[in-house]
Amino acid sequence: MTSREEPGGAGSPSRIEAQIEQWRSYLRRRRAIQPVDVEELEDHLREQMAALRRAGLNDEEAFLVAVKRLGSLDALSREFAREHSGRLWKQLVIGPEEGTSEWARSRAVAAFLLAVLAAVAVKLPELFGLRLDEAPHWYARNLSLFVFPLVAIYFLWRRDVAPALRRWLAGAFVVGALFANVYPFTPEGHTEVLTSLHLPIVLWLLVGVAYAGRRWREVSGRMDFIRFSGELFIYYVLIALGGMVLTGFMVGIFGTLGIDVEPFFERWMLPCGALGAVLIASWLVEAKQSVIENMAPVLTRLFTPMFALVLLAFLAAMTWLGRGPDFQRELLIAFDLLLVVVLGLLVYSISARDPQAPPNGFDLLQVVLLVSAVLADAAALWAMAARIADFGFTPNRVAALGENVILLANLTVSALLYVRFLRARAAFAELERWQTGYLPVYAVWAAIVVAVFPPLFGYV
Repeated sequence: MTSREEPGGAGSPSRIEAQIEQWRSYLRRRRAIQPVDVEELEDHLREQMAALRRAGLNDEEAFLVAVKRLGSLDALSREFAREHSGRLWKQLVIGPEEGTSEWARSRAVAAFLLAVLAAVAVKLPELFGLRLDEAPHWYARNLSLFVFPLVAIYFLWRRDVAPALRRWLAGAFVVGALFANVYPFTPEGHTEVLTSLHLPIVLWLLVGVAYAGRRWREVSGRMDFIRFSGELFIYYVLIALGGMVLTGFMVGIFGTLGIDVEPFFERWMLPCGALGAVLIASWLVEAKQSVIENMAPVLTRLFTPMFALVLLAFLAAMTWLGRGPDFQRELLIAFDLLLVVVLGLLVYSISARDPQAPPNGFDLLQVVLLVSAVLADAAALWAMAARIADFGFTPNRVAALGENVILLANLTVSALLYVRFLRARAAFAELERWQTGYLPVYAVWAAIVVAVFPPLFGYV
């Protein structure tokens, strides 16, 4: 990658870097470009600037001419120039459209082939006597291993990633497979269930490293992965709903012929389609970026007030009754999922928001949601601590306790940063930096649950 440190010239280096950052941020928000391609475009821009400076141009001139040259290579810079019509680069950026259909087709073919490979992978264990209906817990532990490495391969194929990183990712997936299969789990034991739930979190972070490549250390790279994850979920749900409709039609029309297709659906269509759809959805997120760019902010603004009202009603009821919640296991899981959704709404609203925009009413609503979530999580922690004091430590209780502490820390700091932003004492970028920097914390805790809990609690 080209160095990010530019020598001085007629223009201030900090000013030039600010212009490049503005140009980069614009490209990341446009429907015409996929966020994962911005790094390559920026490298081209910087290479052009370095060559122009060596030819005698100053920084300002090198930037403007480089944008012009990049525009002739990629229509995205021209779109940037059209929107910023009052700037000099508008006159500089004129060039013909360049088709990308060949590259788009190659990505579609690659995603389809990897989807087929995921479908084949989930059926291969049957050759060794491991059928899904006979070994469901083994499949639960290994399900993410059938598909997440293939998603990582899809992104590594598209990026110029160092061989050392490729080897590191391959080794990390192998280690995950070992922890999922070498421990002598008690059948249907707590630690086996915890491994099934937490291993996908660790592996998905590895997918994030493959997705962002060399940009994983940057806030923008991690935020792009967060945005991708949310968009992937939306597309996957849409694919799943379409699959349900398709299945209903299959059962109906074949039923008229006296043919029962449910065994085929259960043994082949459901497992193969569920895993293959992850690859197809990953491709769709990038191929149809503009659809999600319009959908995501709408969904965030729709559900944020609803969840804020739910949490406020919960806190009001708890205050009115004068007692804390009595969480049983199932209720605690549901409550934790609620907090995760709240965190997801926050992160997704951050990814869709213009960081330069001033505070508005929706930001105030976000603070209300965060403060309510912090108070509700504190109540949940109090209830968990009481259960541990009464009934002792179990793998599930310790795992839930750790996850709620991690969520509480994230939500608390997020609320404080948001309040500082509303009071004009901090930039919105600090909140974005905090959220993206906190991602590894979840993966580290999940790795501890997968690697340490089974032997610590006797594999039960």
